[in-house]
Amino acid sequence: MRIEFRWAEGQYDRLPELAADLVRRKVDVIATSGGDRSAVAAKSETQTIPIVSVIGGDPVADGLVTNLARPGGNLTGVSFLTTELMPKRLDLLAELVPGATQVALVVNPNNPQSDGVRKSMLDAARLKGVQLHILEASRESEIDSAFDALARLHIGALVVAADPFYNSRAHQLVELTSRHAVPAIYESRGIAAAGGLISYGTSLTGVYRQVGAYVGKILSGEKVADLPVLQPTKFELVVNLKTAKVLDVAVPASLLVAADEVIE
Repeated sequence: MRIEFRWAEGQYDRLPELAADLVRRKVDVIATSGGDRSAVAAKSETQTIPIVSVIGGDPVADGLVTNLARPGGNLTGVSFLTTELMPKRLDLLAELVPGATQVALVVNPNNPQSDGVRKSMLDAARLKGVQLHILEASRESEIDSAFDALARLHIGALVVAADPFYNSRAHQLVELTSRHAVPAIYESRGIAAAGGLISYGTSLTGVYRQVGAYVGKILSGEKVADLPVLQPTKFELVVNLKTAKVLDVAVPASLLVAADEVIE
């Protein structure tokens, strides 16, 4: 069996080209990551080659599958709860920084889930009685600009939206939160491990293990149309105590007890 990889970190305009290349090579299965854009690119290139995807949003609403239980086409996979987990992140951040009344959300406007993320966060902020400021960033320079706005807006805490591009800019985000001394929560455990204060999100290990299991089933003869689109069941809370000390943030015992991993 031959396994080939195509990588387009942050270069989403290359996804159709990479998908078309795999189709030309007549591969047996295509596995995609990076959210809906990679799934859409692959499905646009083939209606016959099985596709197993990590999907960021609602695959039914996005037209990728007929329904979750029986996808009915050539695509299945695991759907992240991108929008649904945003209020939980705001709850965790409020527990960590209870005095923050001005909160910012950094979101990638190019992400198909950005509208849902905005609405979810605005509703959650309204219920908590905090003022939410939405900052957009889809390029490295725009991330810098978004952080430059934090002091002017008197931001006390920051939520960085789930996005593959932000995951690829972990070190930039960590450096900026340290420079601006702002407590921030992320989706990716990888950003917390790189020095981010706290993260809460789907277990990537679990998700990609399921993707691999689905690829194996398809190669063994099972039909992709009969494999239900799954939703994650395992979520990880990671707290970086080293960063908390640098930012002078007192992490409550309740968060430390609830954490799946504490970095010391």
